[in-house]
Amino acid sequence: MTISDHSDRASRIAMLGVLRVLTSAMLVIDAVIHLQQAANYQLAAPGGIGAGNIFRIEAMFAILAAAFVLLRASRLSFFVALVVAGSAFAAVLVYRYVDIAGFGPIPSMYEPVWFPAKTFSAVAEGIGALSAAVAIALLSRTSSGKGSVNVMPKP
Repeated sequence: MTISDHSDRASRIAMLGVLRVLTSAMLVIDAVIHLQQAANYQLAAPGGIGAGNIFRIEAMFAILAAAFVLLRASRLSFFVALVVAGSAFAAVLVYRYVDIAGFGPIPSMYEPVWFPAKTFSAVAEGIGALSAAVAIALLSRTSSGKGSVNVMPKP
């Protein structure tokens, strides 16, 4: 291994560390905001699934994805984070601009306004999805071919 190879590997490990923290932080922000907003959104369907319960489910997936990324920096963990953050980002945009009627147990969640918590959550979801995608690309370029980088130094 040449000095250049070592330097390149060290910079990839450092970048992966930043992406792990960034992706996880954005997922946690998303989860916290959804949990804070859930009670108010559940008022429309107190006995049914309701948007509040959907928010709680989304928050649970965001927390699990954040933990997975922190515990294991792999293409799989970042892919899970990309799916969770990306789907939440897509949902907030669609339900902001398109009036989709409720179907089955899923309520209509059309909300044609932006407010600070919704905006902050959408930005966190977008950044989380983007950082997860960058991490997947970075891991796909690793020379090990295993799709992960060992971020713990060898003794």
